[in-house]
Amino acid sequence: MLDVIIIGAGPIGLACGIAAKKEGLRYLIIEKGMLVNSIYNYPLNMTFFSTADRLEIGDIPFISHNPKPTRAEALEYYRRVAHAWALDLELYTPITSIKKTQEHIEVETKEAKYTAKNIILATGFYDRPYLLNVPGEELPKVTHYYKEPHPYYGMDLVVVGAANSAVDVALETYRKGAKSVTLVVRENEIGQNVKYWARPDINNRIEEGSITAYFQSEIVSIHPKKVCLQTPKGVREIANDFVLAMTGYQPDFSLLTDLGVDLQNDPHKTPVYNTTTMESNQKGVYLAGVVCGGLKTNKWFIENSRIHADQIIAHIAQS
Repeated sequence: MLDVIIIGAGPIGLACGIAAKKEGLRYLIIEKGMLVNSIYNYPLNMTFFSTADRLEIGDIPFISHNPKPTRAEALEYYRRVAHAWALDLELYTPITSIKKTQEHIEVETKEAKYTAKNIILATGFYDRPYLLNVPGEELPKVTHYYKEPHPYYGMDLVVVGAANSAVDVALETYRKGAKSVTLVVRENEIGQNVKYWARPDINNRIEEGSITAYFQSEIVSIHPKKVCLQTPKGVREIANDFVLAMTGYQPDFSLLTDLGVDLQNDPHKTPVYNTTTMESNQKGVYLAGVVCGGLKTNKWFIENSRIHADQIIAHIAQS
């Protein structure tokens, strides 16, 4: 019988494991992918919005060579954290079954079955992209993930979205030799929350015509060598080799519902939890990190949810 099982080995899941270890609790971190799986899937050249000190966990200093740390530096840092704390991790271990009884919580994987008094859901949201739901989205030229600009050299690109990921993709592919870059944005401007150094850059590139932008517009169909857009001036067809749909991602609510966690009747499907203890409406079931925001995945980040670990473990230790 474990004191706590932690689902998710992202930065917040690791922070929960560290807090549990400090309290001398019997714990285990289970992760369906690799260590900090979401960060690994970020673009290769991504720079964080936060400074290094705001990404720190476990009293381990995060030293960056840049004003804002990079993806590679973050991967190195969290590997170092996991090693320094000798965290109990089960990586590449998808959960096949999860069940709450009156006495404990049962978690099954293909390899083992675990029981615990408490469980922390520190799952991310990078595995389920929002789909365009248009004809042609199944074509191999369409992707919801982006790693690097090289495959798009000399190609006609359409980038969908107006947030940080779309802006980063548009700027990098333009500067690395894409034949053309077209932004398709449902809103009437680039998002206000885009990184402060990137927003004027993308607006200037649009103004000078280096990057074409269609605002208040949507893709209506995708074809092997073209894309059809619905714009305020009617339907437009543009030449296209690849569609990079940076439309965002959504959490998987299945673990929440399997454990009986209620979702609020709001547009974001926000889970029900106590903001002081982070315990959900189900006793012994705690939420940490981005999952607390439901579909509003831009509410919680590493820097403002690190404290969830201490809140949760303090409550478990007192129970």
